[in-house]
Amino acid sequence: MDKLIVRGGNRLSGTIPISGAKNAALTLIPCALLTEEAVTLRNLPRLADIDGFQHLMTQFGVSHTIPGKRPEEFGRNVTLEAMRITSSVAPYDLVRKMRASILVLGPLLARTGEATVSLPGGCAIGNRPIDLHLKALEAFGAQIELAQGYVKASAPDSGLPGGDFDFPVVSVGATENAVMAAVLCNGTSVLRNAAREPEIVDLCNLLTAMGAEIEGVGTSELTIHGVKKLHGATYRVMPDRIEAGSYACAAAITGGEVMLQGADAGDMGSTLHALRNIGVEVETEKDGVKIAANGPLKAHNLTTAPFPGLATDMQAQLMSLLCKAEGTSILKETIFENRFMHVPELARMGADIETEGRTAIVRGPCELTGAEVMATDLRASMSLVIAGLAAQGETTVRRLYHLDRGYERLEEKLQLVGADIERVGDD
Repeated sequence: MDKLIVRGGNRLSGTIPISGAKNAALTLIPCALLTEEAVTLRNLPRLADIDGFQHLMTQFGVSHTIPGKRPEEFGRNVTLEAMRITSSVAPYDLVRKMRASILVLGPLLARTGEATVSLPGGCAIGNRPIDLHLKALEAFGAQIELAQGYVKASAPDSGLPGGDFDFPVVSVGATENAVMAAVLCNGTSVLRNAAREPEIVDLCNLLTAMGAEIEGVGTSELTIHGVKKLHGATYRVMPDRIEAGSYACAAAITGGEVMLQGADAGDMGSTLHALRNIGVEVETEKDGVKIAANGPLKAHNLTTAPFPGLATDMQAQLMSLLCKAEGTSILKETIFENRFMHVPELARMGADIETEGRTAIVRGPCELTGAEVMATDLRASMSLVIAGLAAQGETTVRRLYHLDRGYERLEEKLQLVGADIERVGDD
């Protein structure tokens, strides 16, 4: 198993290209199940999760082709075609490592009238039940059964009639599944208290390009008028706001100046607001976002929340940055109950962090020193890399399969801006 060696102390300077969004791509890929025609996705990031999802799609008879793009380039274009669905079963072996696999449930059910999907896996960051996915589909007329670790869903012979559903709490994944099912329902469906994340807007935009009729895109109430059939489309995946925010933290912790090429400031409002409050200079430019840290970093209190609040996926990276800020910062995690697993690893590097339930207290500035650390989940992995960039000496980050799930060729991008970082084989 590979590991990353990070030698801290280098000031990052230059340009980092931002890839297509992982969280958006994992929602856009299953849209290909909703039509017989080809769906081409441009700017798909080259990630382990994307490859895994494409492999899952072949289980259903979906073909995919990758037009020529040089290996040294970031991202790629993929054409998916589900002319005929040959299976509506997503087996355990294919979905156990990736929570996003549950997103095939809605489109399979809508297209074929049935779906059998293994309960998913993913990062161990706390309890993430799928009950809201199932309740929304039931509201549309689906019959749901849980048996032997699988969700078995079926629609009436005439197809899903559609219906109304009020989410008791905001759920990104459940909103996505419900929207994909609703577009082929026989009637009109209404989703209230729906998630508003930019990735859901991206999903709705692709579905609209495929012929879906969706009102209220970007708001908490979505009205979906079912259509009999969707057609193919070509669509560019939105830039990854979490990747961009992560590299912004990396630049800031080194006192650097980096252009995040292709980043969309409109999708990053809460992250950029937090960075400004911490003392980082942020400039929005035509082709991206420029980050500069020319002065001392300041303590700041943060609370994660559904969009437009601060993304839980940015909490760990900002915590690493705040380790170098002057004063005491308080971070509250409201989305997942077990998302401070990076704290003990940061403490190994000299961070002064105390946790109380879903609250973390960071006292800075800390003198970080290199150490051997172990990644526990995707974003925690990045927080350790960020800390390593500012630490004295050498940091070794193990369990890179977490990073490879969400950051396209991370070490190459950081090398572009002067980081001393390399991937090596484990001894």
